[in-house]
Amino acid sequence: MTDPARLRRTLGAPGLGRLIARLAARVEQDRELYAPVVLAQPTDEERRAVERLLGRRARQGTGRLGVSPQAVESALRLAGICDDLREALDTLVGPISVRSHERAREAEARAALLALLAECRHAAEPWFAEWLADLSSDGTLTRAVRQGGEPVSRARAVLDVLPADARPISVLAEQVTGDTKALSGTPLARLVLRALAARASEPAPASAAQRRALWESAGVIVDDLASQVLVLGLRATGSPLGEWLTAAAGHATPFRVTLHQLVTMPVLVTSPVVFVCENPAVLRAAVGVAGAALVCTEGIPSIACHRLLAACVDRRVWWRGDFDWTGLRTTTEAVARHGAEPWRMDVATYERALGGGDSEPLRGSPAASPWDFGLAARMTVTGRAVMEERLVDDLIHDLRAADAP
Repeated sequence: MTDPARLRRTLGAPGLGRLIARLAARVEQDRELYAPVVLAQPTDEERRAVERLLGRRARQGTGRLGVSPQAVESALRLAGICDDLREALDTLVGPISVRSHERAREAEARAALLALLAECRHAAEPWFAEWLADLSSDGTLTRAVRQGGEPVSRARAVLDVLPADARPISVLAEQVTGDTKALSGTPLARLVLRALAARASEPAPASAAQRRALWESAGVIVDDLASQVLVLGLRATGSPLGEWLTAAAGHATPFRVTLHQLVTMPVLVTSPVVFVCENPAVLRAAVGVAGAALVCTEGIPSIACHRLLAACVDRRVWWRGDFDWTGLRTTTEAVARHGAEPWRMDVATYERALGGGDSEPLRGSPAASPWDFGLAARMTVTGRAVMEERLVDDLIHDLRAADAP
């Protein structure tokens, strides 16, 4: 039996703090609890406190005060306060964790969490490994382990269902977590966005627009008005939106289309050939090129962009992006998703562009170029990216030709 009130008055007395701290440290470090404790340079208060606790005078005139933990336990037992010194310490200072045991439990929990993450559908992809390494290096993974695996295990559950097919973020959150708000400005949302940033070879998002773009890169709708695509010279039918597109094309006017418009006013693209570029500078340079139908992704394609390209039924779609890892990923996806053909996305064009001036380093996880295996291999060797603007003259030439390059 333990009498907590009397225990706190007895062992919590002034002058016993250093003794209790030494005993608690032994438990925490899994050392022998009952070995004698020696306090160097004891104060008079410490000597008097030990004398009262043990009922006998301490040796005077020395610079050391020896205390037997066994004698402390016996004194507590005889007084009917507590029968066990370890129990007394836990009652006085709170449950004491043995570090070695805690480390073993933490290692076991970490292994279990890593095993869970290894089952993610994206676990074999380089960006996933990059994300996991980032979580390990900044302590996020360790904190998650100590919280029972949350929210990293939930982030894995969200990633398992991505990319989605134009799914509203609240619907995604409810389906995976049961909470429609779980992916709106939460720690879970930040973890998933860090993964999506690694997937897109982008830095962690710092603004609402960047966060929205990353969600859209994985097929998640945050705002169907903010999801937009920029076009030039694209002709279409099927709805008032088709009429607006055709009218804008007739006036050589760039036109911005929202996902909301595409959903509420579906169109069918009638331009026989549609070119896709990544950078608005290319589209701006193409203004006035008769007959050119150009779609600009403005970076990672939005859901609106994919929705518009899905309306290019039986149309020939030529696609390109920057010569960087993101450009290779988006091109690979476009080939698979829209049946697009790479537009000047080959190793020969890359080599010529590389010789046209200084280039920035490649960043992020490498990607493949299955339509031209030599391209990714050469980019890996050079370690340099080439932005699309360097090719603008060639691209405008292709648009003027209004035929396959």
